[in-house]
Amino acid sequence: MTQKNVSLSRLNTFNLPGTAERYLALTDLRQLEGKPFLKAPELILGGGSNILLLDHVPGLTVHVCLGGIKLLSEANPADPKADKIIRVGAGVDWNQFVRYTLDQGWYGFENLILIPGTVGAAPVQNIGAYGAEVAERIEAVHVWEFGVGARILSPDECEFGYRDSRFKREPGRFLITAVDLRLNGRHELKTGYGAIQSELARLNVEDPTPNDVALAVTNIRRSKLPDWKFLGNSGSFFKNPVVPISDFQRLRAEYDQIPSYPIDETQVKLPAGWLIDQAGLKGARSGPVGTYDKQALVMVNHGGATGREILTFSEHVKAEVLAKFGVTLEREVRLIGE
Repeated sequence: MTQKNVSLSRLNTFNLPGTAERYLALTDLRQLEGKPFLKAPELILGGGSNILLLDHVPGLTVHVCLGGIKLLSEANPADPKADKIIRVGAGVDWNQFVRYTLDQGWYGFENLILIPGTVGAAPVQNIGAYGAEVAERIEAVHVWEFGVGARILSPDECEFGYRDSRFKREPGRFLITAVDLRLNGRHELKTGYGAIQSELARLNVEDPTPNDVALAVTNIRRSKLPDWKFLGNSGSFFKNPVVPISDFQRLRAEYDQIPSYPIDETQVKLPAGWLIDQAGLKGARSGPVGTYDKQALVMVNHGGATGREILTFSEHVKAEVLAKFGVTLEREVRLIGE
């Protein structure tokens, strides 16, 4: 049943004020078969962790609350280390899902633990952290295409890129209802990031298991990222910029300590947090808005901020980084209510 004038302040991790003109909690796929879903709603809402709510949202807001985790197949049921394919409802909390897989002995997402949001939002952003991306383990994405109906998209059809996908580039076309994911029972750990190696060493772990990696990532994230329930934020506000090798060489000549992650022979990824920090903006504040004092990449609401205040401050951050380094930052968060 659709409700009118519903507050969204508790449904976004920035804890920003905002109201949906009409609101529907989507709990059953049969709800999609009605007339309202011949066209896209104004807002499709998951965990509210990747949006910047600017003001009142006109039209219909659909809150995806589809649950369920189902084992679809096993490559070899007699082998606990064989690959498994599971189907997860789009409304399932991502972090709870990752912890569930670890409890089951299904591995592959330990590097992506503690990322806020829902499973359905993960393919949109192609969430990633510490050398892993969700796209690496997606077998299929179940969607409702507005004006068409239910469809199943292959990974190629999703057109995944770095923090990018077809869903992000074609807003208003699809609503994700479930995701099929491949996990396994054997260890294929990604511990190449220095932060993970340092934390494992601090924990005196020499031969890590997936649970050890998950603990290390959890500790790292908790040391750098505030809990949105107490300090509103959306995690990483900006993407890590990817620049041509010539731009990186120019920057390295002036800043020999600049961290970098090669993409290929022509491109290099730079940590946006480092750029913001070096621009003197780590922990900077303007009224109720600022960057987090432990991680410059995170914008925070100290209490009482509006979405437009956060947007204005983020534009100031972008301008300062561009002036100092000649690098343009791009937002990860979506602007809602413009």
